[in-house]
Amino acid sequence: MANTLLKVTGLMVAYGGIQAVKGVDFEVNEGELVTLIGSNGAGKTTTMKAITGTLPLIGGDIEYMGKSIKGKGSWDLVKEGLAMVPEGRGVFTRMTIIENLQMGAYIRDDKPGIAADIEKMFELFPRLRERKDQLAGTMSGGEQQMLAMARALMSRPKVLLLDEPSMGLAPIMVDKIFEVVKDVSARGVTVLLVEQNASRALGIADRGYVMESGLITMNGEAKQLLSDPRVRAAYLGE
Repeated sequence: MANTLLKVTGLMVAYGGIQAVKGVDFEVNEGELVTLIGSNGAGKTTTMKAITGTLPLIGGDIEYMGKSIKGKGSWDLVKEGLAMVPEGRGVFTRMTIIENLQMGAYIRDDKPGIAADIEKMFELFPRLRERKDQLAGTMSGGEQQMLAMARALMSRPKVLLLDEPSMGLAPIMVDKIFEVVKDVSARGVTVLLVEQNASRALGIADRGYVMESGLITMNGEAKQLLSDPRVRAAYLGE
């Protein structure tokens, strides 16, 4: 029996006076790569913000490792093993790549472990090694996305939440980002991926949920969803 790490039940969230999430249920099991797909405005990012404590719930609950985390702040959640790479990346633009990675490990005090993990990030993202002393704000969007993912991984999360990692990137960078997400998952990190690029997300995920207008309308094995005519018509232009 799979161990459920993250369980969302009856989630309701209002954003800017509008109820953006209207009673959503889903779960992510240990070791899985689960994707939440849907068009812009479906409520995906709002759901992620609620999970990470940056938006309050107006109904429902979020359980992490069997305990409710409703009302907990982002700081506490990172310490407990939940790390998020937000939409728009959010790197520290006036810090170097090395400094950004060190900031990702702010909850840790094991200096040898931090140094070893920075080395691992450079193996995972060779481009970051080449630019390690460069200011993050001078990097391309794709490079910043790599840095944001590496920085989140520096906290050694049990669950990595990725919000629209391919948004606005050149096709070659999109390929790289999805390769890395797959690699991170293969290394044993549980991943919840929110993504508009349905075909790419379902292509690497174990399971998927389809979100429309604040509700989950379909869910299942990623391969099944990828071949479902309704998904293909709505998200893959077929």
